[in-house]
Amino acid sequence: MKSNIVGRIAQIVPTMLLVSVLVFCLQQLMPGDPAMVLAGEERGDPRVLAQIRAELWLDRSLPLQYFHWIGNVLHGDLGFSWHIRQPVAALVMQKLPVTLQLGGMAFLIAVAIGVPSGIVAAVYRNRFWDYVANAVGLAGLSTPNFWLGIMMILLFSVNLGWLPPSGFVPLQEDWHQSLATTIMPAFVLGNAIAAVLMRHTRSAMLSALDQDYIRTARAKGLSNWHVLTRHALRNALMPVVTLGALELGALLSGAVLTEQVFSIPGFGKMTVDAVFNRDFPVVQGVVLVTAFLFVMLNLAADLLYVVINPRLRRS
Repeated sequence: MKSNIVGRIAQIVPTMLLVSVLVFCLQQLMPGDPAMVLAGEERGDPRVLAQIRAELWLDRSLPLQYFHWIGNVLHGDLGFSWHIRQPVAALVMQKLPVTLQLGGMAFLIAVAIGVPSGIVAAVYRNRFWDYVANAVGLAGLSTPNFWLGIMMILLFSVNLGWLPPSGFVPLQEDWHQSLATTIMPAFVLGNAIAAVLMRHTRSAMLSALDQDYIRTARAKGLSNWHVLTRHALRNALMPVVTLGALELGALLSGAVLTEQVFSIPGFGKMTVDAVFNRDFPVVQGVVLVTAFLFVMLNLAADLLYVVINPRLRRS
């Protein structure tokens, strides 16, 4: 297993290098001239346009532009926002805690709802609680996030007045108000993921409960709780951990619609604004950081496999 982990760590460098090439090439396909955007009212002056292109290396060949850009990235310089006029790295560090808090809270809600529901559905298969869990899961998968967000705002903010309808307060400033501003968008995001986790947990638990070692454990006189938690659940969690890492990565990459509905200044909203403003350095920086988060989360899932399944420690 150690060799597998070392191999996965070694794959990070070529993976990120390939992502950087794809990001740079796709950015070249986006319409619009960055020099025209930056020139503003002086876009009709050829000397101003030539100066901007020289400063941004836009007058060089594409390979030189890429190596110049990736060299700056390796030194922690993700570029400079053409629209906001700030370093991209500073914008990422400003927005990343917002998305981390929202995504982490949504993931906790999803796990707290999805995994227990999947276990209950598997234990009581083809019975009342199984049908209830599947119906709730289907509803969660079918409900659009933006519609659920609007309905929650109408109910809890407009009609009941319990929660603020939009905005964001950092956790370190006021934890009570921070939770109040993030509980609704976190539930909206976690709702769909909880449904996916429930379906996968149910399927994995049903497969585990049909194995011979489960019948052997019950024949030994072990309690049903011990059989479920120590034997069935441990083996069933392997595919759930993989799915959870992917879903958490999707959350951290930015929930565009949810952040727009609740006016949360996270990764999703920043990406949408950057695309509309043709702010290519911001788009590149966000995609690179998102890809790195995905890679690290998958590595964390591999490490978690060893904790869940002791047999992997000897392989």
